Amino acid sequence: MADKPLLPTILSVNAGYVDTAGFLALHGLFTAHVTGNFVTIGAALVMGTSGIVAKLLALPVFCLAVIGARLLRYRLQAHGRPVVATLLLVKLVLFVAAAILALRYGPFGAGDSWGGTVTGMTLVIAMAIQNAVHRVHLGSSPPSTLMTGTTTQIMLDLADRIQGVAPEQRAQADQRLRRMSYAVLAFAAGCAAGALLYAFAGMWCFAVPPLLALGAYLRHEDVALAAAHP
Repeated sequence: MADKPLLPTILSVNAGYVDTAGFLALHGLFTAHVTGNFVTIGAALVMGTSGIVAKLLALPVFCLAVIGARLLRYRLQAHGRPVVATLLLVKLVLFVAAAILALRYGPFGAGDSWGGTVTGMTLVIAMAIQNAVHRVHLGSSPPSTLMTGTTTQIMLDLADRIQGVAPEQRAQADQRLRRMSYAVLAFAAGCAAGALLYAFAGMWCFAVPPLLALGAYLRHEDVALAAAHP
């Protein structure tokens, strides 16, 4: 698939936003970075805080959602249907559902409440689909949800520039630095926006992810249309 610089950026903003808003609204539940829930499970057990059930469910739900997205991809390909566009639309529908749930049942007084758990798992499924789409169809772009590896590579490339490398290596490093820096900055911007809107708008902050998902879908369609009619 052709490189889509704007699409990965939208996905990174979305990941940072959803992870932060979900963490604040759902008692420490990570919806995009599910491995972080292992840490918060331990903290919840020690501190006696709520939300353990949702955190325990997050990883298996995420895994099943990725498997489902993969199987859907095969089914769509077999019937000649667009894969990425369909998965992005499914993600959009899930974000709309999560926003409705958050507005209906939030604020969530307890992390293991029915409304909070269903809202959280809906967001986890949506982010699992985003992770699957990014890994399979946007593999040349930095990950949109995991910034540790991206930040490590940025520091390695900066160290190479300081040390001095061959011109061809420097050109590759510069290109990586640009792409990965955009990803980290976009994720950070999403985190900041998620925190601010949660603070000032409460559950209405969950109206933003559907808009970002719509933007990602429209961007993909624009690029696909341009590729079909050069």
